[in-house]
Amino acid sequence: MGKTKFGGQAVVEGVMFQSGNDMVTAIRRKNDEIEYFEMKRPQKSWVQKLKKIPILRGNVAIIESSIFGMKHMEYATDRYERDPEDDVKIESEKQSANMTKIVLSTVLVGILSFLIGKFLFTLIPVFVAELFSGIITGHFGQVALETFFKLLLLLGYIYAISFTPMIKRLFQYHGAEHKVINAFESDKELTVNNVQEHSRLHYRCGSSFILFTVLVGFVVYMFVPVEPFYVRILNRILLIPIVLGLSFEVLQLTNKLRDIPVLKWLGLPGLWLQYLTTNQPENDQVEVAIHSFNQLLRRDKA
Repeated sequence: MGKTKFGGQAVVEGVMFQSGNDMVTAIRRKNDEIEYFEMKRPQKSWVQKLKKIPILRGNVAIIESSIFGMKHMEYATDRYERDPEDDVKIESEKQSANMTKIVLSTVLVGILSFLIGKFLFTLIPVFVAELFSGIITGHFGQVALETFFKLLLLLGYIYAISFTPMIKRLFQYHGAEHKVINAFESDKELTVNNVQEHSRLHYRCGSSFILFTVLVGFVVYMFVPVEPFYVRILNRILLIPIVLGLSFEVLQLTNKLRDIPVLKWLGLPGLWLQYLTTNQPENDQVEVAIHSFNQLLRRDKA
């Protein structure tokens, strides 16, 4: 059981954990009670087949994560700062709406949010690097400069939003999520004290994945032309699925190598980024994360 891989994400005032079959979110309400949102992971046979194909499986996992993650985040945000007595209103509002449209819009927003973010993250550094093409010339120089600006954009954005109160707490729950998984993988009893003793960093984190897209992109872009400029833009767009897929494979590889001396260093850049995307959680936040994880374990055993 200790070798079972679980994933998760922070949500507003809570944590979502997922296994291969189930997903559970636990949030703390204004009345201090812990509430759950649970769902089965849809198991489409054709999707499972795609998940066995290297590179392609990474893109499938990302799309799934965006869609399902939006549902759990929506659940949490619907109840953020709302009195539990208002839950009847929340449900009646949803019942009065067209549920098919709600589901479709949630899926669409999840996918579009990811795609728009990825396009901006990929293309803005290209345009900025091009501004310096008269100073820094050559294939290597331009790709290196593009990668540098991409890192600045990534780190600057994360650092800037980390000062907002809601994101600060979200990053604390992110830290709580990692601590629970680390404690579980170390075969420790999931108590608040035990969990708090563990690291808030984890090799399988999505933050590491984002950083790997930058580093993998640098290598991939070395094999495609940067001139003329419109070709550079075109290949950056067309290569997005390749970069994402390869980054996913690198993330999985670094997780497998994390206990091997020397090779474990390959995952360190991703861990360093997590010092920005996670914060030290409070005990009550760790408690919420433990409740979420234990509920997931109960569902898996049922």
